[in-house]
This record gives sequence, structure tokens and C-alpha cells, in this order.
Amino acid sequence: MTQIGFLGLGIMGSRMAANLLKAGNPILVHNRTRSKAEALEASGAGWADTPGELASRADILFTMLATPEAVEATALGSQGFLPAMHKNALWVDCSTVNPSFTRRMADEARQAGVRMVDAPVAGSKIPAEKAQLTFLVGGDSTDVQSLQPFFAEMGRQAIHAGGHGAGTSLKMVFNLLLGQSIAAFAEALLLGESLGLNRDMLFDALSGSIVASQAAIGKRAKIESGAYEADFPLQWVQKDLQLASVSAYEQRIALPLTNAAKELYMEAVQRGMGELDLSAIYAYLTQKSGSKGA
Repeated sequence: MTQIGFLGLGIMGSRMAANLLKAGNPILVHNRTRSKAEALEASGAGWADTPGELASRADILFTMLATPEAVEATALGSQGFLPAMHKNALWVDCSTVNPSFTRRMADEARQAGVRMVDAPVAGSKIPAEKAQLTFLVGGDSTDVQSLQPFFAEMGRQAIHAGGHGAGTSLKMVFNLLLGQSIAAFAEALLLGESLGLNRDMLFDALSGSIVASQAAIGKRAKIESGAYEADFPLQWVQKDLQLASVSAYEQRIALPLTNAAKELYMEAVQRGMGELDLSAIYAYLTQKSGSKGA
């Protein structure tokens, strides 16, 4: 059987690895903090002490890391995985990074004799747990096709967007819309409440309209309860909007709304809200305005 390696066991990676394990794949895992691997090890996953050891024992290596810097350090650092991978092994990077970075890592992989596919995901904690993710994929068609069974074990569909970097490009578009839509919805709620409208009525009215995104409507329980356990941490939304800004700079296009949203999320991060769910941007806005809505 194909030996799978999985590196990065955060909110998303731990659930993705668990679904691969449930499907009967032999799995080796590594994470900077081993305690995050305990449940997987108890279910039968193996452990590798370093990224390099993990890579040396894997036919396919999935990575799910937080930032481009983390990916690069883990791939090319002193105990990095890329030099340790077998020739013609397959690296699948599910991290949300910027497209130019992905293309540079694809070049590094090619020089090491390794195939690479970028496959970030659309979806958060619950879709990851239920194997309902959408994979946004870039890479050679043959490599992408060979991964379809594994994508099916972790998700509901895989969209092959093009060559290296196309998956991360599509993810930039997805998360730009997500970050802006949640922030816009939070502002709309705040305005409505300040005008004396009942929040329950606002949610009901907006839920039946075409103007509010389903992602925003889906945050109703968190906003109503004020309990912002993270499905998608606010700090990573800010990071993704920053990466979109980097990509826009490289393409010489203007993204004024993205930059405004990016700074709003950074304000919330600076107020200690980075590890909360992105919907906590509503709580930040209400605090900032002096409203009692949150």
C-alpha cells in the first residue's frame, strides 16, 4: 500500500489525517508539538521524530502548515523534508500560501527530483471532520489524477485549476471573498442594531435574502452566543488577506477593499483576538464602536 506521510496537525490537518487513517491508509505523522498527534497515534498512525524522517519513509507527503515561512523552513531547514524525499515521490502542499511562493517551492521540488501538487482546501473545522472539504488543486494532470482517491477520502470534490500555483491562486480568491464577506456582514449587523433593529430579526431577514453570504449566515450561533471557538482562526484570515495583497502587488493590480479588511482583522489580532474564530470580527467592531451588541 501507498505509505502516506502527514505533516502539520492543527485544526485542519489533524482531521484530514484522521480521515485518511479511517480509510485504511498507512499513515505516518509529524507535528512540532507531539501532543497533537496523540489521538492519531492511538488510532494507529505512526510517528516520525523529524520532518526529514517522515519524508524518507513516505511515498506521498501531505503538508498542512500555517504560513509560507513555516512551509519553507520545514521543507528546506536543517532537518527539512524535501532533501529526504525519495526520487519521484509526491509532495502535496495543502497549506494556504501565495502562488509565487508555491511556484518557487515547485521549482525546489523539481530540482530535488520530487513531484509537487498544491492543494489548499475550501472549508473549515467541521467540513474537515466530516470529509466534506473542497480541494483547490494545481499541478500536472497525471499527478492530480493519482491523488483523486485520497482527495475523495478527505473531501467532497477536487477542482483542478491548472498548473503549479493555480490551486493556491484559487484559494486566494476564495479567502479574499470569505474575509470580506464576514467583515461586511459584521458591519451590517452593527449598523442595523445601532438603528434599533432586533438582531434575531436581522439574522432571519438576511438569511432569506440574496445579499448575505452563506458563510456569514453560518456564523449565527457564534455571534448570538458570543462563544468564538475557532473553526477558522481570525489571525489566519488576516494572513491570507495579506498574501492576497502581496499577490496583487506582484500583478500590479489594486485591491482597496481587501487592504481595508486586512487592516481591520489586524486590529482585532492586536487586541488579542487572533486565535478566536474569524466571526469574532463582529465582537471587535462592537467593542470598537462602544456598542453592547456583542
